[in-house]
Amino acid sequence: MTGEGRRPTTMTRGGRRSAMARAIRRLIGDPAAVRFAVLLLVLGILAPVALLAPRPDLADLPGHADRLGAYAPVAAVVGGALLLVALVPRTFITLASGALFGALEGAAYALGAALLAAAIGFTVGRVLGREFVAERVRGRLARLDGWFARQSVLGVITVRLLPIAGFGLVSYGYGTTGARVLPFLAGSLLASAPTAFGYAAVGAAVTSPGEVNWFAAAPAGLGVIASAVLIHRWWRAERLRRLGPS
Repeated sequence: MTGEGRRPTTMTRGGRRSAMARAIRRLIGDPAAVRFAVLLLVLGILAPVALLAPRPDLADLPGHADRLGAYAPVAAVVGGALLLVALVPRTFITLASGALFGALEGAAYALGAALLAAAIGFTVGRVLGREFVAERVRGRLARLDGWFARQSVLGVITVRLLPIAGFGLVSYGYGTTGARVLPFLAGSLLASAPTAFGYAAVGAAVTSPGEVNWFAAAPAGLGVIASAVLIHRWWRAERLRRLGPS
């Protein structure tokens, strides 16, 4: 009796293992699932590396830029974009750009890096993750995916301003949704502008405290007000949409 009572449990466990093995084989045989797994693996590696990697001292950066000469701006934009794609926080990239080039030029190069990084991250997310997500979203997730697909520049700005994830991670995530690329890039650039000027001014103060034009930081203050207004408008629009026509 004891052996017979245990047999169904053993069969059930074996059935679960068999079902899991079949599910894994199906996923391995699905190119979209493999690409999505690669995306998750890459992000899983980049996240701790970006968090634990040592940061150079801002005061030492101008010396490195002098060695590059006329190529320094290009290196700043491309290098900054690659670091953002590698999930390094945008705050550090902008501070470093300000330390290298001053408040105004540093902000411009930091914005160039942000725009390039947004394009790269979106493209990688679209290529590796979109097909997998589109085939499997149902219910509320499908409605959320549709919301991303309908987003205007204002919607992208609102999401960018919300403290939900880092710049690079949001770019990858947007690529896996049905979002359109042009509103995404425009919204990413506009959302990055206020803090770019503010942090670049702070970075410039580290290397040239007597030469900083603090008016360059004014957009950061305006950005706080703009962020509150945009989030409020987005919340009202979503509330009216849910209520529907009266």
